[in-house]
Amino acid sequence: MDRLRPRERKVFSGFTDPEIEKLEILFTEHRELSLNRHFCVRVAQSFSRSAGRAGKPVVKWPEVQSWFRDRQKMGPAKANTPSINQKKITLPSVSKNAAALPDASDKKKVDETNQVFEGEKLPDLSELEFEAKSSRDGAWYDVDRFITHRIITSGEAEVLVRFFGFGSDEDEWVNVKNDVRERSIPLDNWECQKVKPGDDMLCLLERKDQAIYYDAHILDVQRKMHDIRGCRCIFLIQYDHDKSEEKVRLRRLCRRA
Repeated sequence: MDRLRPRERKVFSGFTDPEIEKLEILFTEHRELSLNRHFCVRVAQSFSRSAGRAGKPVVKWPEVQSWFRDRQKMGPAKANTPSINQKKITLPSVSKNAAALPDASDKKKVDETNQVFEGEKLPDLSELEFEAKSSRDGAWYDVDRFITHRIITSGEAEVLVRFFGFGSDEDEWVNVKNDVRERSIPLDNWECQKVKPGDDMLCLLERKDQAIYYDAHILDVQRKMHDIRGCRCIFLIQYDHDKSEEKVRLRRLCRRA
């Protein structure tokens, strides 16, 4: 899961057939959210990290948004829209009722030095969504589901996480106490007044070939008048992982639970 590996800058040449099928389903299920920036970012991340896009240029969120915008102009979705394995596709970042529960069919054997509680039930988490921090790049990703859990020799609890948009080959064991939490929530325009220096946030770090979320905190806020585009305030943030600073708009910030 080398998410930070430098990549050759390739020209995006369109969505694959499976991606178009998924876009059609997402448009049908989340039409009112399809043009939302955070929604499009999550879709683009999912496509870019999928096995089917290996060797192809990454998908950027404006390309997803443009597809949804064109799709809206075409009218209602067709009744015979193809489905993927006849299963509903959901995005953890926008669905408020998605469950992240253990799936017994995906449980794997672990070291005999670790104690695995195969029969122990986890609490009912059906009304919550989670994000987990990858040990490979320190960024936070939506949790698709928890596969199983264990207690390591130090006495700390770990869970095997399936990240949303990734396959089983990139599952990770993460520390429950430090690296799993409720999903951070994007802020609405009117909530900018609640953001103050010192607040802990999750910030979308945008680069040429990636857009991923890192922990950050607010250093300063420049309040500006809102206009038809929404909040125009500027937030000076410092990323926790490398101490770099950046000025960002509210749309790139999420409030940490």
